[in-house]
Order: sequence, then structure tokens, then C-alpha cells
Amino acid sequence: MRPEDSMIDGTGGSDSGGLAGQPARPAPRSSVRVGLDLAKRIIGGRAFKYAFVACAIGYGGYEIWRQWGDIHRALVRIGPVPALGALIVLFGMQFSNLRAWQVLLAGLGSPLRTTAVGRIYFIGQLGKYLPGSVWPILAQMELGTAYRVPRARSATTAVLAMMMGLLTGLITALVTLPFTGHSDQYLWAFLAAPVLVACLHPKLLNPLLRFAFKLARRPGLEEPLSGRVLMHAIAWSFAAWVFNGLQIWLLAVKLGAPLGQAALLSVGGYAFAWCVGFLVIFAPAGAGIREVLLVAFLGPMIGTGPATAVALVSRAVTILSDLIMAGAAAFRRPRLTPQPAEAIPAPDPVTSPDR
Repeated sequence: MRPEDSMIDGTGGSDSGGLAGQPARPAPRSSVRVGLDLAKRIIGGRAFKYAFVACAIGYGGYEIWRQWGDIHRALVRIGPVPALGALIVLFGMQFSNLRAWQVLLAGLGSPLRTTAVGRIYFIGQLGKYLPGSVWPILAQMELGTAYRVPRARSATTAVLAMMMGLLTGLITALVTLPFTGHSDQYLWAFLAAPVLVACLHPKLLNPLLRFAFKLARRPGLEEPLSGRVLMHAIAWSFAAWVFNGLQIWLLAVKLGAPLGQAALLSVGGYAFAWCVGFLVIFAPAGAGIREVLLVAFLGPMIGTGPATAVALVSRAVTILSDLIMAGAAAFRRPRLTPQPAEAIPAPDPVTSPDR
């Protein structure tokens, strides 16, 4: 039988897909695979992301219009002094997150001054107001080059800080919400809390990070993070959640929330709302998602209208604190680390010209 005949009936040779030098015909894809690829392209497209954000803003706008009377009265009751206090408290949150970022960056091999890290971190964080979670990482990668930080190291620090913030936020919610007045629906949290706490141990966290970077097809950790570095960064991350909850507590107490219950619900409720908003990558900085969950947590305690006012004021002062910190960091010009003396070659005494 001729070779071309075997090609026709599909029984020819070791390469039945075609003659030597000719590409094989791709196998037909199933309808399920085609549908999944189409859905992936639609969801990953810019139009879908902006449509999602527009729907969230539209729904939030409708809720504000529907309850504007209660919201306006609550805004008047909050007043400028508690709002200013919430803003000042958020500066503590910003510094705590900055220090956690700085500790992780130093642990990966790039110790920098706090002012230098502030320029990288605060300016880069403005990217979170764009749909998707990649923009802060890209911005911090480029800003770090001014201080001779490798792009891969800046990206690793940014991703690691996000994962640590998410993990500590979930732990914060899990260990505070069960002690609120509506504790029955949060009792399951005690079962999940030990698992999340165990994930913070270096022997478990480092393998998890390597696996996560492998799934994302990104370079892994340049070197394992030590327990001392992790505990230092985790402590600052937990401090940031305390400051976040404190700003909610200041606003809620002004509207008549009980002191003790409001403290636990503010810390845990905000941490949980932030984590969910972070996971919904289509919403920039959790816009709409965080506010809806905050209202759900605070509404039974102070009413839906006042809870919506607290969520709106919190969002406003959070954005303002981001802008203030980024603006302050932008005014500082980067100071490069001087080159070490041994990097400058000395003149050869043999070949140097005589005076």
C-alpha cells in the first residue's frame, strides 16, 4: 500500500496525523470546552469588568436614593469630628500595612528605609481602584526599580502581602464574630480558625506560597521566609485590622451602637467584608461589595439607614487616607543607595600614566 493511501485511511506510520514536515490537524474541541473558553474570554474582558462595576454602583445608588432620608439624618448625626477621627485612625492602618510590606521586602533580600518603601507601597496602592488586582503589583514593580529592587522581588512582596492580609483578615473575622450578639450563626468559625492559624507557620506557609506561585505560573520565593520575619509581618497585619475596625467603631458608636458589641462587630465585620471584596476581583477596591456586607453586619444593631451612612463615610475616609499617603510619598524624591566602594575599579599602577 502506498504511503498516501495509508494517510487517507488513518493507518499509516508512526505519525498518522500527516506527512513528515506537515503539521497535524488539531483535534476538534468539545462543546463544553468551547463554552468554557468563551465564558473565560467574556469574564476576562474589559467590558464585563466595567459592566460589573457599573451594576454595583447602580445598585448602591438605588439603595442610597431609596433610604436617603435615614442616611442623611445619620450623616448629620455623625458630623465632621467622628469622620476626622476615623481618618486619623486610618493613618495607623496605613503605617501598619506599610511596615508589614517593609518587613516582607527585607526578608526577601531588599532592606530599605521606611520612606523609600512608603513611596513604592503608597503610590502603587492607588492601582487597586482599577478593576482587577494586578495593577498595584505592576505599579510597585516599576516603582521599586528606582531603589534597585528586582521586579520579581517587588511582585513577590506584593502578592505575599495580599495573601497575608487576606489570611489575617479571615482569622480576625473568625475569632471576633462568634462573640457578637448574633453568635449562633458564627459558631462554625471556631472550627476554621485553628486551620488558618496553622497556615501561618513557616513550615506550612512557605510550601503553600510555592504552590500558589506555581499555579499562577510565576517565579517562586527566592528564599524561604523565616519564622521571625513572618511573625513580625503578621503582627503588623493584625494591627492594621484593629485600626480598620476602630474607624468603623468610632462611626457606629456615634449613631448609638453599644460599645462592647460594636467593637467586636466593627473589627470582625469589616475584616470579613474586606476579604470578600478583595476576592471579587472585578470590583476595584471591593467597591459596593464591602459596603453591602458592612450594612448587613451593622444593620441589625443600628438600623439599615445609619449602617449605610457608616459604610459610606468609611469608604470616603479610606479613599482620602490613600490619597493623602500617596501624595505625601510622591513629594519625596527617591534616594538611591550608593554603589559599594569595591564596585569601582582602582587604576592599575602598572598601566597608569606617569605624572
